[in-house]
Amino acid sequence: MSYQVLARKWRPRNFTELEGQEHVVQALTNALTRNQLHHAYLLTGTRGVGKTTIARILAKSLNCETGVTATPCGVCGACVAIDEGRFVDLIELDAASNTGIDNMREILDNARYAPTVGRYKVYLIDEVHMLSKAAFNSMLKTLEEPPEHVKFVLATTDPQKIPITVLSRCLQFNLKQMPPAIVAKQLEHILTEEQIAFEPGAIRVLARAAHGSMRDALSLLDQAIAYGTGSVAETVVRQMIGAVDSEFVVSLLEAVAGNDVERVFAEAQAIAERNLSFDAALQDIAVALHDIALLQVAPGAVAADVPARDRLAALAERMDAESVQLDYQIAVQGRTDLAIAPDEFAGFSMTLLRMLAFAPGAAGSQAKGGDAPKAVTPAPAPRAATAKATAAATAMPTAAPAPRPAPLRAETAAPRIQPASAPAIQLAAQPRIDPSPLQQSPKPLDQPQPATPPFDDAALDNWPQWIAQSKLSGMAQQLAYNAELKAHRRTPAGIELDLTLGEANRHLADRGYQDKLSEALRSALGTPVRLKVEIGGAGDTSIAAQDKRARQALQDKATASFNDDPFVKDAMRLFDARIRPQSIQPVPTQQGTKS
Repeated sequence: MSYQVLARKWRPRNFTELEGQEHVVQALTNALTRNQLHHAYLLTGTRGVGKTTIARILAKSLNCETGVTATPCGVCGACVAIDEGRFVDLIELDAASNTGIDNMREILDNARYAPTVGRYKVYLIDEVHMLSKAAFNSMLKTLEEPPEHVKFVLATTDPQKIPITVLSRCLQFNLKQMPPAIVAKQLEHILTEEQIAFEPGAIRVLARAAHGSMRDALSLLDQAIAYGTGSVAETVVRQMIGAVDSEFVVSLLEAVAGNDVERVFAEAQAIAERNLSFDAALQDIAVALHDIALLQVAPGAVAADVPARDRLAALAERMDAESVQLDYQIAVQGRTDLAIAPDEFAGFSMTLLRMLAFAPGAAGSQAKGGDAPKAVTPAPAPRAATAKATAAATAMPTAAPAPRPAPLRAETAAPRIQPASAPAIQLAAQPRIDPSPLQQSPKPLDQPQPATPPFDDAALDNWPQWIAQSKLSGMAQQLAYNAELKAHRRTPAGIELDLTLGEANRHLADRGYQDKLSEALRSALGTPVRLKVEIGGAGDTSIAAQDKRARQALQDKATASFNDDPFVKDAMRLFDARIRPQSIQPVPTQQGTKS
């Protein structure tokens, strides 16, 4: 006996075997059980979701020798003939190749005659949207009032092209795309029945590659069985369809989260060397970012068997929600840009560069934390230009500082948390500039400049105020604003700081954040700074915690003031109104925020 492909061998024979279209099955089952049958049905949906299958099952239900039933026996002459495609009263017409009015007239002329062997004549017209306008017009009257023994089942993948006059005469069912979980479950059942060895990871890859089409999934499964010489392995399936291994995806995201440029492009080059699909790579990156976002807000929504779930959970703790959302949008947009990129690798690498460029703490980017004041910093100069300027400054004698032009707009950011008793601290003494420098005689170039006074370690005793006055940004700012300074000490190698982070901010202890803060503090203090970050403690004295309490106090004050307002009380009494607490917000002013 010749081999029969899985898509034909495992086509559902009755409504109970049909998966993923419960809304259609329930409606048709109830109609058949109560004998409330429509004369014309329109089945719409993408390829491979069961349109033709449902039409054939409906034909069996109408012509089963046991009577009109929602559960055809499957063994009588009519059921067997329909399953084998030789039932004379089931007329299947491909409208893509029979588009003219002559073909439709032939069908309508034959519709007048009684069925040959069955109870009903069932006309299945596939891809009905391909019919010509004249063909549609010729069938309107018959479609609206067909003979009692005729049922029409129209199927299409593009219902928008069907005239509204035809749509109004049909009972329409929209078939949904198959979710990957249902497709994977069906593939596992088929492989188990066929006694073919498989790996669960391979089934997940096939289910996702089918894009909601069960027929495509079964075709891919046939190909995978042949490609894998009788078994279905994940590595073989990924190689067959050009899918990217989950190891590459997670490693790429870990490198992006750590701002490790060299590792990012090493992973990208590895994908290129294996001739994998860059479109599939961006799709898998978006899927992984979706899982990370779910792990941040609803961990139970991510299945335990998701590949590399533990590493994705670690990334969910390490990345902030805004970065995950931004990277997801960049990955999705990157798939669109692949078509217009100079080549696919350039489009893929530029997408990764965008993720790095917009990462927290990247050059020119603002800090993402809303609790920290934002400092206005100039854009960094190119590396080559900076190196030349540094060399020139080292070789030339120090000149008197030139007067700065007055800024167009004052950019002053008062610290959020500033106790009244704490004295103002100046990080580094600046040479005084006379407002009338043209009236002063210029100083000789070789005249020594006044030395900068050494930094006073006692200034660190008031860590919140000192950090609030510092010009930190990006990753350094996030770590400093959420950390508590437990101790500081001066050593021959510089200054050592002991910082503590709360459990919720564990991701800020990453080496990338520590390096950014160490470099920023070294620039501000003029001496090397070594950090020791520990996890634990309530974090009550951090700037972020104090700022949060201050905002909550303002919110409580605003809520109390609103609730005590006589006008509000009168409105609640007269209109039986209720207050939505979340709608009450403190009113911002130029000086700050007041209730």
